[in-house]
Amino acid sequence: MWNRLKAILADFFQQADLVLLGLCCAATVFGMVLIASATHYMDAAKMLRYVGVQGVAMLLGFCVYVFMSMVDIEIVLKKWKWLVLFNLVFIGLLKTPFGVGGASTGNQAWLKFPGIPFQIGPAEVVKITFTLLLAKQLAWLREEKRDLRSFPAAAQVAGHTLALMGWYVVISGDMGNALTFFFIFLCMAFAAGFALRWFALLFAGCGIGFAAAWVLELIPGYMMDRFRVLFDHSYDALDTGWQQTRSLMAIGSGGLFGQGYMNGTQTQSSFPQSLPNRWTDFIFSVCGEELGLVGCLAVITLLAVIIFRVLRVARNAQTPFHCYICVGMAAMLIYQTVVNIGMCLFVMPTIGVTLPFFSYGGSSVLTLFAAMGVVSGIKKRSPALWRPRRQR
Repeated sequence: MWNRLKAILADFFQQADLVLLGLCCAATVFGMVLIASATHYMDAAKMLRYVGVQGVAMLLGFCVYVFMSMVDIEIVLKKWKWLVLFNLVFIGLLKTPFGVGGASTGNQAWLKFPGIPFQIGPAEVVKITFTLLLAKQLAWLREEKRDLRSFPAAAQVAGHTLALMGWYVVISGDMGNALTFFFIFLCMAFAAGFALRWFALLFAGCGIGFAAAWVLELIPGYMMDRFRVLFDHSYDALDTGWQQTRSLMAIGSGGLFGQGYMNGTQTQSSFPQSLPNRWTDFIFSVCGEELGLVGCLAVITLLAVIIFRVLRVARNAQTPFHCYICVGMAAMLIYQTVVNIGMCLFVMPTIGVTLPFFSYGGSSVLTLFAAMGVVSGIKKRSPALWRPRRQR
């Protein structure tokens, strides 16, 4: 057994994407540094708990990365019906006593199991399984010689996406994570070569539907207020716009080099009206206040390099199926990065999307490492395309 384990690890270190693993670990450690500062205003025990949970999640994530690098996804997806059932049941658990949420947000998007020190977001896990299933569906349509530019093909894939989004929104009330599925679908469909006219039709339909829901006041009031405040920052500034106003103040006060680590005015304040959710949704604001523009650019650069690394694996993938998976994983990172930073800069509504690898969240870190492990496994199975060419 020991020899078998050594052989597996040797194979991993020889062929897996160690660069991607290093980038993920670097981003997570950077995030832990920011989380330590964001929770420093509490007592030492709480700060150590937050940092400790994130550290344990990273170590477990490392193991998950190794495991997922060894898994052959094509074999797993031969049982794709079980994955579909898993998605439906896992989301459905939110309606059981394990489901928890916040009265202020109207969402019930987390699971709390006894003995686990952090909550689990079903959307975090389902993003991965959804990406795998969508890639399988696109590859099947391609293998069956279906015209991916045709309406029936587009309708099948869009129907899969909208059905999962609808199920998730009905169960959880969380629109922010539901839109992640939609963005993953858009990127994967574009990579598969869907006709642009279907994208235009989809966007037009969504726009008309949103406008009608707004006029008929079918959208919950708190959601409408979050859009109104984007165009008028003075609208309900002490309630709906309060979080993002504080975020802008924190980032703006940091200047070029910041106020200094663990010296941020709002980050280190225990006053209730200071920067909210500073170790989760607004961790980027903590970075802006204490490390300034330089720190923010470091965060953006690190995430951009991870995304480009994933896209490079997609470009070198041996099969369209593997390519679609990598595009979906990159789309997940792009969506969360852009939306979270947009929230902190007050150009996007607050929808509870965290910053990948940096925000506090054990389940988020674990699933991100799992997703990147899948990408590493695809790179591992395309070795010939990654070897340096010999000079003639």
